[in-house]
Amino acid sequence: MGYRMKTILTTVLVTGLFLSACKKQDDESGTTGKEEFAMAASESDATAEEVFDDVFNNVMGVSPEVGIGGTGVFGRMDVSSGRLEGVDSTPCYTVAVKQLSSATRFPLQITVDFGSGCTAKDGRTRAGKITVVYTGSLVISGNSATTVFDNYYLDNIKVEGTHKLSNTGTLTQKSYTTQVINAKLSQSNGNYIQWSSEKTVTQVEGGSTPLIGADDAYNITGNAGGSVQLNGKYFQWSTAITAPLTKRFSCPWIAKGIISLSKGNDAVAELDYGSGICDNKGSFTVNGSIHEITLH
Repeated sequence: MGYRMKTILTTVLVTGLFLSACKKQDDESGTTGKEEFAMAASESDATAEEVFDDVFNNVMGVSPEVGIGGTGVFGRMDVSSGRLEGVDSTPCYTVAVKQLSSATRFPLQITVDFGSGCTAKDGRTRAGKITVVYTGSLVISGNSATTVFDNYYLDNIKVEGTHKLSNTGTLTQKSYTTQVINAKLSQSNGNYIQWSSEKTVTQVEGGSTPLIGADDAYNITGNAGGSVQLNGKYFQWSTAITAPLTKRFSCPWIAKGIISLSKGNDAVAELDYGSGICDNKGSFTVNGSIHEITLH
């Protein structure tokens, strides 16, 4: 076959592939395609947000030495007084503390081992290990904690990646920066989420009781991006928080706030966490239609 004929065939093949890709993109830009994309991306982004919000609570809750203590799996609520009364009477996890320097208390490595399965008071089952290295107490500005995961599961989700929590507050305002780096959340059926995020977490309630986490509420702002492999289909998205997310330590779910969901440079949908009620419901709006989703 001559060079000219090869060139013609190559041009035809490339043109055909280009037109096919354009047709697929056109199909996905229709109402049904946008709704499918928005559903997959909204649920995946919300799932990732909840998984790493849980990590935040546990990193802060290990003890008053490294955080505020008594949050996440490390505390229980006494509803009569609203105060945290310490750890549950029958914890199903172990905590190992390792001083990384012989000269100073910090950096301090803490490993929380949930074994083959540990169901906490919030009804969620955790398995495997999380290992956190604290540069100092997280109540002091400038200190940070970096978390990695060892065969760690939250319910049926395997968690991989790195979570970094830094105190970026001032004397008058408690604030944290959270970074999620190259996270992967996998399920046994082959579906998975890849996610990275950088958020600012600012305390808006509970500042007058710094040693009690039960009355704390935080606003979350920032951006994230991710992709999901879902039942043989692949979706990629980015998000920007347009109305601050509201999270209370006493509630496992984000209760309020709005996220704008985009595909490339095009805004496709809005994810609304609700009006402030503590539940696992949210909704997304696309093309004027509202669809309810369940947060996992």
